[in-house]
Formats: sequence, C-alpha cells, structure tokens
Amino acid sequence: MANKSSKKLNRTLSIAPMMDWTDRHERYFLRLITRHTLLYTEMVTTGALLHGDRERFLHYSPEEHPVALQLGGSNPEELAACTKLAEDWGYDEVNLNVGCPSDRVQNGRIGACLMAEPETVANCLAQMQKAVSIPVTVKHRIGINGREEFEQLCQFVETVSAVGCETFIIHARIAILEGLSPKENREIPPLKYEWVYAIKKEFPHLEIILNGGVNTMEAVQQHLSHIDGVMIGREAYQNPYILAHADTLCFNDHHHIPSRHEILSQFYPYIEKELDSGTRLHHLSRHILGLFQGQPGGRQFRRYLSENACKPGSSLQTLQAAAALTAS
Repeated sequence: MANKSSKKLNRTLSIAPMMDWTDRHERYFLRLITRHTLLYTEMVTTGALLHGDRERFLHYSPEEHPVALQLGGSNPEELAACTKLAEDWGYDEVNLNVGCPSDRVQNGRIGACLMAEPETVANCLAQMQKAVSIPVTVKHRIGINGREEFEQLCQFVETVSAVGCETFIIHARIAILEGLSPKENREIPPLKYEWVYAIKKEFPHLEIILNGGVNTMEAVQQHLSHIDGVMIGREAYQNPYILAHADTLCFNDHHHIPSRHEILSQFYPYIEKELDSGTRLHHLSRHILGLFQGQPGGRQFRRYLSENACKPGSSLQTLQAAAALTAS
C-alpha cells in the first residue's frame, strides 16, 4: 500500500540528522535563517524512546516545523511504536536510519549494516507506515563494503519501495563497515552523485533526495536539475549563513534576508528563556560558532565564545560581547 502522504512535505532542501549537532537548540537557530528547509533531529534509537526519557528525546519548539524525527532500529514492532510516538508528538515525518556506519550502531543492527538486509528494512518500513498517517522515509548509503554494485543499490530501492516507501534520501558514498571511523566514512569513500541521478532515472516515480558533500547553494541548484531534493550536512552547521538565501532559491519565498546580526538578535529571547530554565550557555552558543565564518571579526567571535561560554556565570551578555567583536 503506497505511503500516499509522503510527498506532502516539500523536501527540496533539508538539513541532515547529525549526532550531537542537530539538537532542538540548533534546529531553532536554523529556523531563524530559513523558514522552509526541512529539519531533522539527531538519530534516536528505539530503545532510548521506549525505555528512556521521552521528553528529552522528543521535545521541540513549535517554531521548528517542518521537523522530522530520525529513528534507529531494526525491530519492526518497536519502530512502529516509536513512529506512533512521533506522530503523537506532532512530528511531520519519521525517517529510518540505514546509513550510519559506526561500530556502536552496527552492534545493535542499526544503520548502514541494514543495507545488507533489504527485506528487513522493507518489513520495518511497512510496519512503520501502517502505524501512522504521517510520511515515513528512509536514509541510506549507495552501498556498503561487499555490496558495492549499482545493481545491488537498485535491488535495495526496489525491495523497499515495494512496501510503499516513496522517499529515499541517499548519501552518495558507500559505507565501509570495518576499519573506518564515522568521520572517515564521510570523507574517504568517493562520492558518486551519478549513481543517485541514475536511481532517479531507474525509479522516476520515487522522490529521490541527494546527500553528501554539498557545501554551497550553487551545488544545490546543480543537483536539483537531476533529482528531487538535496540534503545538506555539516556545512549547514559549520557555516549556517549559507542557508540565508535558501527560501528564495529553493522555495520561491522572497522575504527579507536577515543579516547575521539580525539572526543573532532574534535568537536572544530563546537563549534567555533557556538560560532561565537551567540550560548552560555553551549548550546553546556552540551551535552558532560558525555564524560569522569568513566575516571581519568572525574568528574573534568564535574564539571568545569558545573560551567564555562554558565559564560559570556566563550569560547573554557573554554572547553580546562576542557579537560586538564582529562588523555590524
């Protein structure tokens, strides 16, 4: 049965789920830069949701919409239960992680190792879709070591799409499951964008989103001539202002483009609220270190926050002092 709701979200541009990075504070901050780009949570395992602190893992600000929850797991019933939790909490999409290559997740049959088990992935997605009415999508690699042929990628997509999954977010690298760290797996295996383009040609009825190594809006525009959407990863975290023109270029929304200082000023009330609730400044400020990248005073801004935001008593004034080091 087709997952008919899967294309209601505009996935022309999205921000990748990144462990330790795309928490709720980062997502709120990015939403001040782009109104429409789809935001993803960090990967949350089914065990963490079913047996841990759900408030911690599921809480988000309403301003973050559209926002998707990424799950890690391989038990269909557990994934279905967690997908239902996500729908109950108001998430706009649930995504299954079939791309993370770390040893820790492999040991739990989570992430990229599942590319060797397309039937398992299909069964998981079938149960997840059955549990909810919101879109359920999958994020995966173009392959793993031992399954590195384009025909095997096609077989994976064909098997998973047969249960109704319509949206595939494809990291255009294979994952090496032994001998490389997660960081090395983002850098060493070569990018094969042409494989993702070819998947779109093989499966024109599916929504194909490309991920991996995209670091400019110009590159986004180039990829969009071949596929349906682009997902940006670490560049959006390290240099977030590249998203300032995203709404104009990708969503035809020609609103005022805020300056870096305007974005920072809009972030202040959120920071004050979080500080009042007990959040430490460095948990918030670490997400904005790259806001002034390449700008006069940008290095001083980063250094000042890195050295002072973690000190006892650091406050909004600490951030304002850092901002004063940059050109207004």
